[in-house]
Amino acid sequence: MSGIQRIALVLTIIGAINWGLIGFFQFDLVASIFGGQDAGMARIVYGLVGIAGLINLGLLFKSSPEISREPETKPTR
Repeated sequence: MSGIQRIALVLTIIGAINWGLIGFFQFDLVASIFGGQDAGMARIVYGLVGIAGLINLGLLFKSSPEISREPETKPTR
């Protein structure tokens, strides 16, 4: 996993936590930290989380070495 993918994963987790807080408690953590949903920094954070989600979308289609590896065959006696 590259550094960009790790950063994207962290941003996606932050977004997921924020959406969980919105869903369960009607509390937008990003908006409360950065001064409301219309504040410039909040919009940047929302945009970065969205881009991170698109980057992580590629992970769904990336082949895993464990899955694509051929099973070992043992010699029969």
